[in-house]
Amino acid sequence: MTKHKKPTIGILGGICSGKSTVAAEFGRLGCAVIDADEIAKELLDKPAIQARVVNLFGRDILDVAGKVDRQRLAKIVFSDQSKLEALTSIIHPTVLEKTKKLIEMYEENSAFRAIVLDIPLLVEVGWENRCDKLIFVDCDPQIRLQRAKNRGLGDENELKIRENFQISLDKKAQMSHYTLHNNSDMSELALQVGRIFNCILKNS
Repeated sequence: MTKHKKPTIGILGGICSGKSTVAAEFGRLGCAVIDADEIAKELLDKPAIQARVVNLFGRDILDVAGKVDRQRLAKIVFSDQSKLEALTSIIHPTVLEKTKKLIEMYEENSAFRAIVLDIPLLVEVGWENRCDKLIFVDCDPQIRLQRAKNRGLGDENELKIRENFQISLDKKAQMSHYTLHNNSDMSELALQVGRIFNCILKNS
């Protein structure tokens, strides 16, 4: 594990567990938040990347505006390991390279107290070793399922299919230094984030 000038915190958890909500709460406490999903989304809008993705998956993944329909693409890649790996090979190297540059930039910026990585496949790509602390966001499966439905991510079966491509939640929980429970309201979550952040700052 690399020791940084300021703590680098990785957020782990299942799909729709509230990882981005937790990351945003750390942002409210003065942390720099790096959102890998947002970086990937920007990349899919770049003509060169889009052309490679369309070449692999066909024009059916484009919406009426000619942009990549991320939900349609997700349904394709999460039904086939080889297709997921193909997409990852296009997107992830650039996402991780940009993430590295952002970490370096934020480490030099005294305005930020810590750096938070909101990377969906953080452990799967080996980035847990770049984090000083890992936080697992625990959330009741039924709550996650309802959130997934609200976001148009499919039913329970589809959620399981997606998570089968990831390291198990049990393993992610075991490897984490702290666990947050996101089954209640926002004020309770904020209290937990505040307590954990104080512990991290004390021990860094």
